[in-house]
Amino acid sequence: MSGSRAGPGCLLRAVDRVEQWPGADGVIDAGRAAVRSLPLGGFRDVLHGRWLGHPLHPALVQLPTGAWISAAVLDLVPGQERAARTLVGVGLATAGPAAWAGWTDWAELRRPQQRVGVVHAAANAGGVILYGFSYAARARGRFVQGRAWGLAGLALVGAGGALGGHMAYRQGAGTNHAEAVPDQIGTGWYDLGELEDLPVGRPVKRHAEDEPLVVVREAGGAVRALTGRCGHMGGPLFDGEIADGCVRCPWHGSRFRLVDGWNVEGPATAPQPAFETRVTDGHVEARLIRRSYGDD
Repeated sequence: MSGSRAGPGCLLRAVDRVEQWPGADGVIDAGRAAVRSLPLGGFRDVLHGRWLGHPLHPALVQLPTGAWISAAVLDLVPGQERAARTLVGVGLATAGPAAWAGWTDWAELRRPQQRVGVVHAAANAGGVILYGFSYAARARGRFVQGRAWGLAGLALVGAGGALGGHMAYRQGAGTNHAEAVPDQIGTGWYDLGELEDLPVGRPVKRHAEDEPLVVVREAGGAVRALTGRCGHMGGPLFDGEIADGCVRCPWHGSRFRLVDGWNVEGPATAPQPAFETRVTDGHVEARLIRRSYGDD
């Protein structure tokens, strides 16, 4: 019994050490700068999955992973050598787009997540190389060798997938950090202070219970309020920049429309919870509203 408890603990401690190890930070900085400098334009948001409402990378990895698992199953069936080779090839063809989306997301993560992400990517890259050997061996009719390379590749890809799960579920990479807001605050009105204390055109931090809000008084007199922690990685929107009716997160550049919280630019893939406001006796009050978005 003690051994079964020690196993997961040892594994988590090993990953924790990866999170805290600064030895690869120089490589990480160079990689992040290279990914950010790519002239992707609007395609960057496509890779982030803004159009999908959640990161695209986890969906794309199902293609090579599914193909390679299916190939491993067919390797157990006599006479299916050609079909197994085809599936190995499908996995190799679809691994590139999945990796491309993953690197785009990785460049906008926190440093501990990026450290684990480098190991995650290295394991997957190793798996792709082994599957390349597997395909080459199968193409030459060396099916036993091809199966061996494939199993080794699947083991590495599986390890990489486990690290990806660690990043998503333990480190919170790719999750919507603002999703729980409607469950954490009440449905009533919250006093945000006096209207005259709000500077025009500048973000201000206020609170609804313990939830920080970003509040902006517009030149036309309207007051806008959104959840103040960016849903992408929790960045402080109240320290962000206001332009063209949007607030830009100071951490990773996500832009949200002030009128309704819609995410008009990634890497955020989900909108911010928005609040309706009113002015009563010179005080601004706000309450959470049901999401309603127009065209972006």
